[in-house]
Amino acid sequence: GYIVTNNHVIDGADELEVTLNDNRTFNAKLIGADPYSDLALIKIDAKDLPTIVFGDSDKLKIGEWVLAVGNPFQLTSTVTAGIVSAKARSLGMGQGQRGGRLGIESFIQTDAAVNPGNSGGALVNTNGELVGINTAIYSETGNYAGYSFAIPTSIVSKVITDLKQYGTVQRAYLGVSIIDINSETAKQ
Repeated sequence: GYIVTNNHVIDGADELEVTLNDNRTFNAKLIGADPYSDLALIKIDAKDLPTIVFGDSDKLKIGEWVLAVGNPFQLTSTVTAGIVSAKARSLGMGQGQRGGRLGIESFIQTDAAVNPGNSGGALVNTNGELVGINTAIYSETGNYAGYSFAIPTSIVSKVITDLKQYGTVQRAYLGVSIIDINSETAKQ
């Protein structure tokens, strides 16, 4: 029973407990977490668990319908609909350790209503395939204000495979910094 969620959902927890839709409750074991992608992999010992098919987030198209599943405001299994409004969106949230900018950001942006409690929930396409993990909203109030963001399965697949196999994510660093070009850097 492997379960993918957000790192910020489990970060700092001493114990993990998972309650399924049928109200069965299980203690969960942390397999691994990756703060850079804000993903975590946990596991419960149970049989006959439902699974979800991974879709290809790279094939999503702007304007395509998606569904966001989660538990906002402690409302179990809430589903909202929206469209994909952007892909590979960077929000400037990716702060790595010691303030370094090592966070992985390439979000699917949707207008599906996502609120606190949706984090770690599924973003699915109209075929019912997982295309992302809901992770963030843009909001000045702390509640949904029209923009929600999910980590695409193209990133989720790599991260959870590494967490399962190695307990950590295997990454190579190129050793260069990328910056926006302005008139001053253009002169240089």
